[in-house]
Amino acid sequence: MTADISVVGAGLAGSEAAWQLARRGMKVRLYEMKPEKMTPAHTSPLFSELVCSNSLRGDDLSNAVGLLKEELRRLGSLIMMSAEKHRVPAGGALAVDREAFAQTITDAIRGEPNIEIVEGEVADFPDGECIIATGPLTSDGLIPAIAKACGEADFLHFFDAAAPLISFDSIDMTKAWFGSRYGKGTADYINCPMDAEQYDAFVTELATAKEAPVHGFEDAGVFEGCMPVEVMARRGHDTLRYGPMKPVGLRNPDTGESYHAVVQLRRDNDEGTVYNLVGFQTHLTFPEQRRVFGMIPALANAEYLRYGKMHRNTFLNGPKLLDRYYRLRSQPRIGFAGQITGVEGYVESCASGMLAALEAARRFHGLPPLDFPRTTAIGALALYVSGGAASGDFQPMNVNFGIIEHLDERIRGKRDRYLKVSERALGELEKIIERERAGV
Repeated sequence: MTADISVVGAGLAGSEAAWQLARRGMKVRLYEMKPEKMTPAHTSPLFSELVCSNSLRGDDLSNAVGLLKEELRRLGSLIMMSAEKHRVPAGGALAVDREAFAQTITDAIRGEPNIEIVEGEVADFPDGECIIATGPLTSDGLIPAIAKACGEADFLHFFDAAAPLISFDSIDMTKAWFGSRYGKGTADYINCPMDAEQYDAFVTELATAKEAPVHGFEDAGVFEGCMPVEVMARRGHDTLRYGPMKPVGLRNPDTGESYHAVVQLRRDNDEGTVYNLVGFQTHLTFPEQRRVFGMIPALANAEYLRYGKMHRNTFLNGPKLLDRYYRLRSQPRIGFAGQITGVEGYVESCASGMLAALEAARRFHGLPPLDFPRTTAIGALALYVSGGAASGDFQPMNVNFGIIEHLDERIRGKRDRYLKVSERALGELEKIIERERAGV
């Protein structure tokens, strides 16, 4: 097959980009190095593997990521279709059965006649127009080509961590209960309580536990949105009680009792046989994870199906290097998508792949750009990456209402104000969708 465009990487951004390009009549060559070569964080040969949490976060339009998901749904996102199909209970969040989610995406991509899949590591940019969606763990083989195109000084990085997964059968449910914070959802989380004495001992041990060596790691190098739990423990004795161990809104339904601290577990697959420790990203050694997390009474005999890990994430200096379509300003035939651009989060990665693909398809068909405005979440994210951050201090960011254009009118109440922002965004999006349908 003669390709019109190449996509490198079949993660969330690359899979979404390849799918959208193919559905718009373009011949796509999709390069993926798995399973021939794996990154430190990946274990599955499937496309769009979720390597950290199985949650795509909030699903309400008063939440910026909820708005971003709705925009993607209306644009026909493959990632969102699979997420809805394989949703698992998670209160107000959209969480998925990670294996079934990835399998559906893989099957769809492999079954699309306009996509040719090439397995193996890529060491240079493909000829012609291409989208590089190799993620924050881009292979050593491709890094030199990107560095040469961008300039060594324009690579940035931070450290990211994943939480452990445990077997449901190993949780002591006599010391835990099902329930959601403030009663939201349908008792979707397993809550593992601790009293003050248990919490004090736990935090003391956690703050001094042995960590696995990660080259170049310092506490200051972590991304705030995915901070290792042991780093939080070192920031202050009660930091965890205001973070992943927050007890507010959680009462034992059988006794009415509230607790000093609570660890929440979220279902990680549809069968409910696997749970992850919410907010417990870590880079402790495996024996220390068993020892310290075993101090949580309900997890004293937990069986670990995957231990927490830490890895270095690489991203570009977007405001200096990329335009609003995620293309290199110096070489517009080369686009990027996903976390390598500096967007942070699963949904944000998907959104960057969507925008990069839609605009590439417009160029291919000789149409003017859609130019998603800052009033939409998709547009605001691209404009933040390409210039909305303070120069010299660009850091990965999740979508938030702070980067979306503010309303002209004053509305009291944060929830009502954010709902109005979302209403405006979806109205603007419908205009874009109508333009696309009309081919103008």
